[in-house]
Amino acid sequence: MSNKVDIEATIKGGGPTGQCGVVRWGIAWGLRSFVDKSLIEKMRVAGLLTRDWRRRERKKWGQEGARRKFTWNKR
Repeated sequence: MSNKVDIEATIKGGGPTGQCGVVRWGIAWGLRSFVDKSLIEKMRVAGLLTRDWRRRERKKWGQEGARRKFTWNKR
């Protein structure tokens, strides 16, 4: 496929691992129109066409962070 497609990606935010995952997902999603159905099914089984919807959990009121609580002191 290297001679058939030209890929250029611009990514903002996140870390290197997350950015690599987004580029991989975008390339796989774009290649769907260039390949046959059997290869699309192989990509789906490999998890290349599944979007990772995890996001940062918000900070809760009365806590130090999203899950971390303030230090408890008895006295």
